Amino acid sequence: MINVNDLKNGVVIEYDGKLMQIVEFMHVLQNKVAYVRVKMKDLRTGTVTETALKGSDSAFKKCYIERKSMQYIYNSGDSYAFMDNETYEQIEISAERLKWEKNFMLEGSTVNVTFYESEILGVSLDDKVTLEVTDTAPAVKGDSTSKKDAVLETGYQLKVPMFIETGEKIIVSTIDGTYVSRA
Repeated sequence: MINVNDLKNGVVIEYDGKLMQIVEFMHVLQNKVAYVRVKMKDLRTGTVTETALKGSDSAFKKCYIERKSMQYIYNSGDSYAFMDNETYEQIEISAERLKWEKNFMLEGSTVNVTFYESEILGVSLDDKVTLEVTDTAPAVKGDSTSKKDAVLETGYQLKVPMFIETGEKIIVSTIDGTYVSRA
């Protein structure tokens, strides 16, 4: 069990029967009343909830999430298959659960699959990945301030600086899907 005052970013608790990860927390003292303002993400649905918890609230069950390094091997349309490189065990995760992550995964790449007990929660990616630009308009000579559309090898579309050309590898943030730099 974990007390309200012991909550920190990244901690996973059971809250109202849901598996919630603390995204942000802030201790607040207002009109001589102390509470903790918490932003939590439901690890099963991805929904973000904000709430205020008082120190007198009961303790929460601390949940331990396991991350296992697995290789993304293929997409069957409605699910994605991953293989454990040590045991060669394969699992499938519904495409519905990987709407954002699929934009940054290439077949053969290694990702961290997250589990709670025996339940598969999803995939956690590195903050930045390197991907190849497969389509973009040619650069306009002299225009170095604006951005142009580009398509990555995963099919994801984003804005890149004018100097980026088709075939170049770039670093992309998996947090917000933006261009970071050349690779």
